[in-house]
Amino acid sequence: MSERRLSPNLVIGAALVTLVCGVALLSVIWTPHPHAVINVAQKFAPASAEHWLGTDQLGRDLVSQLMVAAGNSMMVAMLAVGVGCVLGTSLGLLAAARGGWTEEAIMRVSDLGFAFPALLFAIMLAAAYGPSLSVVVVAIAFINIPIFARVSRAAANQVWHREYVYAARAAGMGRFAISRDHILPNIAAPVIVQATIEFAVAILTEAALSYLGLGAQPPAPSWGRMLSEAQTLMYLAPQLAIWPGLCIFVAVLGFGLLGDGLRDMTDPRLVRERRA
Repeated sequence: MSERRLSPNLVIGAALVTLVCGVALLSVIWTPHPHAVINVAQKFAPASAEHWLGTDQLGRDLVSQLMVAAGNSMMVAMLAVGVGCVLGTSLGLLAAARGGWTEEAIMRVSDLGFAFPALLFAIMLAAAYGPSLSVVVVAIAFINIPIFARVSRAAANQVWHREYVYAARAAGMGRFAISRDHILPNIAAPVIVQATIEFAVAILTEAALSYLGLGAQPPAPSWGRMLSEAQTLMYLAPQLAIWPGLCIFVAVLGFGLLGDGLRDMTDPRLVRERRA
């Protein structure tokens, strides 16, 4: 029997996620400079002891902008994925517990949800209510609901055929109680893995929507909007695009690797292969 080792993807992903989340939390209580302070006299200042990565076209400190943008991205991802996970998992558990026409109806509504990409849905919401981070959260959460509904329903259907579930039914437990006490704890692993992967998707989607002007509005910084503002300054100040692009890359890569690592640890087939 081989010695159990942590997946490299899990270790690297956890380290990157810890870094991004640490910076996001730190930005709540401290940044090198106020992120919204404009000082045109210091625009495009190079990296120095005062401004570690320099300043942007308005003289704002680039490190402070990146740190606060990290907090905004993490907030959007947590809210959107959290809402999508809770609602989608609840629907998946209901579909598996009730079966029949209830399950069919939930799955068909989920299929309808897949027909509306987050970008299109965000454009519709922005046209009705104006662009904001709230629009981004609602759009990403809406897309996540059918994803979690399908994942939880598939996992729950397998658990419903386990012996301990039959025993609980024989003891007189209702479907709601069984779903709460037996099904949900046993499908937590695939749901958590999916949530981790959706975090990466949410961060990328938030950056894309902010790039198009549908997300965070000035003076609130966003990695995507920083990229949008820097695209006309690539030859003059390429660092204004490089740093937010690198932040998006690190955050998405971290959550993606973390999700892969968690899947490797929780997938029974992969676990058996490592132990063989």
